[in-house]
Amino acid sequence: MVQSTAPTVALYLASLPPERRAVMAKVRAAVKRAMPTGYRESMGYGMICWTVPLTVLPDTYNGEPLCYVALAAQKNHTALYLMGPYGDPALLVELKAGYRAAGLKLDMGKSCLRFRSLDDIALDVVGRVISRVPMATYVAMYQKSRRKR
Repeated sequence: MVQSTAPTVALYLASLPPERRAVMAKVRAAVKRAMPTGYRESMGYGMICWTVPLTVLPDTYNGEPLCYVALAAQKNHTALYLMGPYGDPALLVELKAGYRAAGLKLDMGKSCLRFRSLDDIALDVVGRVISRVPMATYVAMYQKSRRKR
């Protein structure tokens, strides 16, 4: 599964094979526990997204709610998109250090953390990094990045 057309999180999860659904459910629960207040969970871009509601930030680059974290079952792996470390070098350093301390290899692009099983993801480290960016801080990071253009 690369991009889902499911309109709700529940339907997206129900569309996955049981073993993929179990991984997604555990990661989703960890993300929800760590998520600062105000972010809204919904489907976006074919993934489960936690976003800044348009009522808080209506002026986004594409008119859609600003995504902070997203979770997707890809064809050969699960992907967790972390915009905090993407936009804040200190959070990226913290994420990398946490993975090293856990003895895990960090498989990450700019924002996309890839893993094949729950043994490949440091959920406690990911949770700490997610919890570090309150919505107001993320909105300020976003607005600052847009002024540079």
